[in-house]
Amino acid sequence: MITKLDSVLLPRKKFIYHYKNVRWARGRHETYLCFVVKRRVGPDSLSFDFGHLRNRSGCHVELLFLRYLGALCPGVWGYGNTGQRLSYSITWFCSWSPCANCSLRLAQFLSQLPNVRLRIFVSRLYFCDMEDSREREGLRLLKNAGVQITVMSYKDFFYCWQTFVARKQSNFKAWEELNRNSVRLTRKLNRILQPCETDDLRDAFKLLGL
Repeated sequence: MITKLDSVLLPRKKFIYHYKNVRWARGRHETYLCFVVKRRVGPDSLSFDFGHLRNRSGCHVELLFLRYLGALCPGVWGYGNTGQRLSYSITWFCSWSPCANCSLRLAQFLSQLPNVRLRIFVSRLYFCDMEDSREREGLRLLKNAGVQITVMSYKDFFYCWQTFVARKQSNFKAWEELNRNSVRLTRKLNRILQPCETDDLRDAFKLLGL
């Protein structure tokens, strides 16, 4: 199974193109997913694997990752050779946040695996502009399932550059408005994940005439 994964390192230009957190990301129809999988058996034993995936043959990259979960996380559905329960910490760095259907599938999947913890860092938010967007509901569903969702900041792009990119010793150079767009998207994601509190504040501001 592992042999079907994409090569470990991304070309520099491909990383910049697909992960750039521009406001209008025209033409970026693929989602890239860089992952780190850490396995813990007991308090002292830790191992990890990393690589990247992209959409293939109409299959979204999040679901593609689940197909390879057995290879990346051996024993995830049971116990290791020592008889101890295996614990996994998975971190994703995604060029787009998950669509509504992928969010639902992920939440259902994780509900069956209490020994797996998933963190998702996203460069851009997918179809989240509309207040009643199904994608917004999907992100809230993931949060309720225990998934930590965060917008990528400069340090996250830098980490990906150092870890997943065939950079040939070249330094990471932040593109124009990287930080501004990251802050803007972080605020939007916070509003999405805390809709009730945000709506209450908006109503309060209206009553106060602000």
